[in-house]
Amino acid sequence: MKNGRVIDPGQGIDEVLDVACQNGKIEKLGKRLTPQKNTKVIEASGLIVSPGLIDAHCHLREPGREDEETIATGASAAAAGGFTTILAMPNTQPCVDNGPLVAYLANKGSKTSISVLPIAAVTKNRAGKELTEMADLARNGAVAFSDDGNCIADSRILRRGLEYAKLTGRPLIDHPEDPSLSENGVMNEGTISTLLGLPGIPTEAEEIIVFRDIALASRTGTHLHLAHLTCEGSISLVRETKRKGWPITAEVTFHHLILTEEAVLGYNTNAKVSPPLRTAKDVQALKEGIKEGVVEIIVTDHAPHTQEEKETDFENAAFGIIGFQTALPLLLRLSTEIPLKTLLACLTCNPARIFSLSDRGQLKKGLRADITIFNPEAEWILTKDKVRSRSYNTPFLGEKMVGKTVYTICNGRVVFQV
Repeated sequence: MKNGRVIDPGQGIDEVLDVACQNGKIEKLGKRLTPQKNTKVIEASGLIVSPGLIDAHCHLREPGREDEETIATGASAAAAGGFTTILAMPNTQPCVDNGPLVAYLANKGSKTSISVLPIAAVTKNRAGKELTEMADLARNGAVAFSDDGNCIADSRILRRGLEYAKLTGRPLIDHPEDPSLSENGVMNEGTISTLLGLPGIPTEAEEIIVFRDIALASRTGTHLHLAHLTCEGSISLVRETKRKGWPITAEVTFHHLILTEEAVLGYNTNAKVSPPLRTAKDVQALKEGIKEGVVEIIVTDHAPHTQEEKETDFENAAFGIIGFQTALPLLLRLSTEIPLKTLLACLTCNPARIFSLSDRGQLKKGLRADITIFNPEAEWILTKDKVRSRSYNTPFLGEKMVGKTVYTICNGRVVFQV
């Protein structure tokens, strides 16, 4: 790559440079590098060159719901969005709660154009009753453990899960939402839920579990990762915990940074997500959390659903939106509020560090040549024919996007090109 604006937050780089790759590895960064004979040269003038994007939270639906998404179609959509590594959650049918299934998914992922890494369940069938064989899951390729979609409500089970996760050296990811408060809720509890006559989910459902999870993680000394935080109270709790130096990390989704609960007006089922969209005050708190480093990762929580699952009444519609191809351009909208290098850190070096992906996340000599090249000024309309996912459930369909992936390079190979 020649003459691109290289932004590598992990190394503190932001300048126009050339990047040389060889044998799937980063070879050198510098100015006016001379390419070797027969080397492919990408002219990146006017483009931004970053480490390959990492999505630490997505849903690929395979096995069991291949009508919504497959590992292959999800990987294709991710590559088109600039992602070179994605971590897939275990809420499939059957649930990824045993070693052979983890190995199967890791093998299927290895046959795609990008790096697809499995996250395994904490409890069998994600039922919150009995722990999985976590050591065996780790041996078969699980990079983390989560019952995502379900909160581990039993504190005793969660404590034991944290202890076993610590032995494997992998983080435990919890979905912080008290089921006794969130049960039957379909959106944020507040004025708009009352106006629409819809059952709400209060912010306290999240805050109570965040408090409990932090207490148990501090007790066990385990790396706890909090999934998709949504509200001001949660950010305050994590902020205070980090001041104490406890091993807690947290993420937010791109859509919780872009949308508020007002997106639900008109009973828009494509804005029905779990956890729900919150208020403008909560969104601002999430942004402040990212700027302060309280929140270290931004994820897509890519959650594909069929048209039939979304085109129904709001209460019965499925939760979730797709996000692989919209995350980057929508996050670029925030670059006037949050420095671009901070946004990119949340998509590159931070998830690489948190999930021990030491061979990626930076454009450093000897690391994997995972590179995303994008045009921050390119304008395009998100239409169905541009969506590579098998599903189309997004409230952004038909909107103008600014910012587009031009090249996605994974392990030294161009896997997507405009």
